[in-house]
Amino acid sequence: MVTLTFPDGATRDYDAGVTAMEVAKSISKGLAKQVLAAKLDGDLVDASLPINDNYKIELVTAKDPEGLELIRHDAAHVLAEAVQELFPGTQVTIGPVIENGFYYDFHRDEPFSEDDFAAIEKKMAFIINRNDKFERLVMDRNEAIELFRGMGEEFKAELIEDLPESETITVYKQGKWFDLCRGPHLPSTGKVGKAFKLMKVAGAYWRGDSNNPQLQRIYGTAWATQEELDAHLHMLAEAEARDHRRLGKQLELFHMQPEAQGMVFWHDKGATLWRQVENYVRRRLQGADYQEVKTPLLINNKLWQDSGHWDKFRENMFVSEVSHGSHDEVHALKPMNCPAHVQVFNQGMKSYRDLPLRMAEFGCCHRNEPTGALHGIMRVRGFTQDDAHIFCTEDQITEETKTFITLLKSIYEDFGFEDLKVKFSDRPETRAGSDATWDKSEGALMDAVNAAGLEVELNPGEGAFYGPKLEFVLRDAIGRDWQCGTLQVDFVLPERLDASYIGEDDQRHRPVMLHRAILGSMERFLGILIENYAGKFPLWLSPVQIVIATITSEANEYAEEAAQELREAGLRVETDLRNEKINYKIREHSADRKIPIIAVVGMKEAEERKLALRRLGSRNQQIITLDEAVIELATEALAPDQR
Repeated sequence: MVTLTFPDGATRDYDAGVTAMEVAKSISKGLAKQVLAAKLDGDLVDASLPINDNYKIELVTAKDPEGLELIRHDAAHVLAEAVQELFPGTQVTIGPVIENGFYYDFHRDEPFSEDDFAAIEKKMAFIINRNDKFERLVMDRNEAIELFRGMGEEFKAELIEDLPESETITVYKQGKWFDLCRGPHLPSTGKVGKAFKLMKVAGAYWRGDSNNPQLQRIYGTAWATQEELDAHLHMLAEAEARDHRRLGKQLELFHMQPEAQGMVFWHDKGATLWRQVENYVRRRLQGADYQEVKTPLLINNKLWQDSGHWDKFRENMFVSEVSHGSHDEVHALKPMNCPAHVQVFNQGMKSYRDLPLRMAEFGCCHRNEPTGALHGIMRVRGFTQDDAHIFCTEDQITEETKTFITLLKSIYEDFGFEDLKVKFSDRPETRAGSDATWDKSEGALMDAVNAAGLEVELNPGEGAFYGPKLEFVLRDAIGRDWQCGTLQVDFVLPERLDASYIGEDDQRHRPVMLHRAILGSMERFLGILIENYAGKFPLWLSPVQIVIATITSEANEYAEEAAQELREAGLRVETDLRNEKINYKIREHSADRKIPIIAVVGMKEAEERKLALRRLGSRNQQIITLDEAVIELATEALAPDQR
């Protein structure tokens, strides 16, 4: 007999060898139909695995994250079987689960195209309807190698050869088709369901090495229900419509070109948007008692060696070697601001009375990101961080953290982001500083989190190399998560760069350094704003706030006069005096340029010194005098912190 303990603490006894599926049937037939797998003492296993010991058991269904992951895992297996049935001679390699879906890499001489997807999806649906059971087979290592090599599956044979000798070799059958896999799997292919779709085909290299054979990767998405699939596809369509690269060109914000890969050319309207964001953040920092500094772009590598960044980031740094006659010097464009800020702190002796000292910079940094990782203005090589470092005592960590979190939340809300989650990232495998130092820094940060009443999700091993960090993840208008802000507790860098202050005891002490950012990088945050608002910025952010469009040329003089008065009130205004129909002008400025307010003027408006206001997204028209518009619109266009 075995005793199984359920999540509610109840226990049941079963004969040894019972399976999770049989356990589910003993509870109810309805539950058995829903069960996809089980967790035994937290480990995910097949629902058909015999249970021969006492365990805590959890029955996994499609409503559980593990259940959805299994659906996607098995969708990859069904994809591979379908491809091999349709395209004989294709070799399969690996097919993991990824966020929102799965992919499988194939080796085939002829290229796949998205035109093949309809046939592959039809074959997948046929395999799912066949409802073949997944059967787990344990094989001898050499037997498995010979089996796959005999089938022409050289990649699978190589995978087995590279597994440790102690590894159990498992193969899963679904009908007559089988694949090397650690498992677990669903009870049958039918449990995958029909809520799947193939998305795209891309190139890849075997094991990610460009010296290895090139593969073809087919991506798919799979969900527990058709409703979830439809919602995901709708979100993707929304994301495509909101793509900052397309909108950046359409709205004349920026462009990028091959001669400066990963660098952004900001146009007038994009630079205006940038200034609104930067000036708003600057005002908030001034109100929070930050000092703003500006540090060099190019710094001798000795500083980077002393700080530890040279060993950690050298391959991502842009380096310049300069010869000065008898000696050479190596400099690097700064990839981050923190060592330079310590240099500012170190100028002149600091007292405990000077702490906390909050030092901010809109610092221009450069990192040599791989070409394949670049993505519009979201992932670039040249970027500006809204970076700051708080030099404080250990006793001040908690209060400074709480104050920062309050500031960060307020700023996000002003930009329209109210849904926020926080991750706590602890020590990475490769790090600077002793375990005792890390114990102290992690403890201090967690104490601050608790004092702030903050709920955090643990993110093991993802801290910075010098300290643990909080990662602030905001959610946009279509439900996507973006990690932007960070707060890191650092006892290491002040030690390495010999930062100190005089304490109340007249002795030198090391300050603690809190690295913090709110937006992250200006470029990426602006990309997030563009996509979040789909280019329809709130009035205070919009590069052009008002366009005054004339119905007739007789109103041109009044339009120019009205525009000038609005500009003098601080508004960003353009006029459209073209000899075009007014409906054409309105359509162009609203649908294409996404101008928040269009002020229509004809002879009547000119005679009465009025404006007919049309707001983006509304068909209503507001008739208002020019004097009223100057006051009301100037007030409405103020940034949130100025209202």
